[in-house]
Amino acid sequence: MVGGMVGVDDAQVRTVVEGPLAAIVASVDRERFSEQSIRAHLEDLGWLEKLARAHHEVVDRAAQAHSIAPVRMATVYHSDSGVHELLRERRDELAETLDRIRGRTEWGVKGYAAPAPAPEAAETDSPDTPSDRPGTSYLMRRRTERARVAQRREHVAEAADELHHELAGLAAEHRLYPPQDPRLTGRSDEMVLNAAYLVDDDGAVRLAQRVDAANGDHLRLEITGPWAPYSFTSLGQP
Repeated sequence: MVGGMVGVDDAQVRTVVEGPLAAIVASVDRERFSEQSIRAHLEDLGWLEKLARAHHEVVDRAAQAHSIAPVRMATVYHSDSGVHELLRERRDELAETLDRIRGRTEWGVKGYAAPAPAPEAAETDSPDTPSDRPGTSYLMRRRTERARVAQRREHVAEAADELHHELAGLAAEHRLYPPQDPRLTGRSDEMVLNAAYLVDDDGAVRLAQRVDAANGDHLRLEITGPWAPYSFTSLGQP
């Protein structure tokens, strides 16, 4: 399963077996991956990206052949005995998790507010309602524009909420996350949906079809996957 695979720092990937379970691990330098060292690197995006890519490649390749429960990136045990202890003490939890996600994959859906259409040209004051006060017309236009923007935001939020509930109905499980910062998404549009869905093959097809159909006047949608079920299995350290 892991023959020839390498992980972080090109370390050879191997398995630690405890009863019916196996953990996929790689040995790393204790100093480079101490708690203090990892904390010091959290602002180093290049280091984080390299670590994330290595971690994801191993998880992704393993998930193509087996049901796996990914732990958090940079989860470190000081020795194989700690891994044996994890598998032994949390055997029932791990077995239940693996049964729950077997035959299913994770798909991510992000939704952004579609750009608002240009407002129609402002109407001139009606001769029936003359205005003797300078600036009144301007203030009325501003109030109308604010009401239009607020109404559109409400419609976008409703569309995102409705879509999420539809997609959740197609999934075995779902996770709803806070919107991401534009600096992470690389988009100036407001994110209004950030969710993950655990689905089987048939559910994935229906989910993709529904996302495609929902792209429209209010939402711009992105779907990613299939992924190993990170959002539904991550155990972290005990």
